[in-house]
Amino acid sequence: MSRIINPAELNLTDRVVHIGRVAKVVKGGRRFSFSALIVVGDGNGHVGYGLGKANEVPEAIRKGVEQAKKNLIKVPVNQNQTIPFEIEGKFGAGKLLMIPASAGTGVIAGGAARAIFEAAGINNILSKCLGSNNPHNVIKAAFAGLRRLKTPEEIAARRGITE
Repeated sequence: MSRIINPAELNLTDRVVHIGRVAKVVKGGRRFSFSALIVVGDGNGHVGYGLGKANEVPEAIRKGVEQAKKNLIKVPVNQNQTIPFEIEGKFGAGKLLMIPASAGTGVIAGGAARAIFEAAGINNILSKCLGSNNPHNVIKAAFAGLRRLKTPEEIAARRGITE
């Protein structure tokens, strides 16, 4: 199941979810450093996230994109462009409830979760952040849930059901 996905074979688009700025106070003033939370996806079930840190924003984004390409996962998307079943992802104090939706519903999700679903090509989904709505925790919770998704065929095969 855990097949390595080659990012060179995919037509990936990246999306900046969050840019953070921290200041270190030194003798001459403040030194700023930036972190960029990036989501990449091909709109066809492949999605990944990465965190890049640097002294300039463009460099942080570039590092985040590189990291995201290393963390790609395959998400099962059915013909209605939604997930096969309801699932909850948890990370730290953040929980993300993901519910499949009928065709034409659209992406009902907050900022960080919306970026993941759109990058993965999930166009009909309902989701709700429970607990922390910190973008880092929401993205990690979403990936924790999406990793556990299986296609109906995989579940049937595991149960030994043949038709």
